Amino acid sequence: MPRRSFFLLALIFLVAVGISAPGFAAGRFIVVQSTTSTQNSGLLDAILPQFTTDSGIEVRVVAVGTGQAIKNARNGDGDVLLVHAKPAEEKLVAEGGGVARTDVMYNDFVIVGPTDDPAGVRGMTDAVAALKKIAAAKAVFASRGDDSGTHKAELRLWKAAGVDVGQASGGWYRETGSGMGATLNTGIGMGAYVLTDRATWISFGNKAGHSVLVEGDPRLFNQYGVILVNPARHPRVKATDGQAFIDWLIGPKGQAAIAAYRVDGQQLFFPNAPGN
Repeated sequence: MPRRSFFLLALIFLVAVGISAPGFAAGRFIVVQSTTSTQNSGLLDAILPQFTTDSGIEVRVVAVGTGQAIKNARNGDGDVLLVHAKPAEEKLVAEGGGVARTDVMYNDFVIVGPTDDPAGVRGMTDAVAALKKIAAAKAVFASRGDDSGTHKAELRLWKAAGVDVGQASGGWYRETGSGMGATLNTGIGMGAYVLTDRATWISFGNKAGHSVLVEGDPRLFNQYGVILVNPARHPRVKATDGQAFIDWLIGPKGQAAIAAYRVDGQQLFFPNAPGN
């Protein structure tokens, strides 16, 4: 048999029987349903290799809006959920879709806008009052419109402002149906105001004259939580390895890794797991 054919057959055999060898993936991995903000900010790329080094477990991330991530977890598509919409997370656990929920880290939301600031909100620290001014001026506002954690937070603020954005949809209020990065790109292209998590904004490259105009309102607080998908409901969940990831993330090593992650010298997430 030619030497090349022999090695090809040997490779096929190793893959078929699942034998691990140097250079081949061992196959030990978990799937984490998470948000576009943890991915777009670069956080997961920075900290997950540290967990893999410590545990030997690869983490494969599905980065979608929080609403979709929760739906995926409810369907058993994944082992761990890492998102930022606490009421929806607690509902998932109460319904039996997750085992428990634990705080992991926080940052905040900000409203960014164009240099000319047509609604005159620059420097405001009251997000609700700022949104009222944007609506009154009919200044263009770009919303994710995707049931993400950011979108949920935005809708709560519009409700507090007494503004029915449904009626304005397609006018001054534009819904992109996209992730945070894509919505920022669209909003900046339209000269629009956008509510974004600060981590994604700091990491975002195409600011094109937009800047943070509204910040500092306690209602812009942005908490992230982690949940193990319930293996009693979904037997294929890798509960042991999933819990190992959660324990690492909320433990000293994971919390230190989160705190150490910076972009342009700025800390993007602040760990606050219980006991740390």
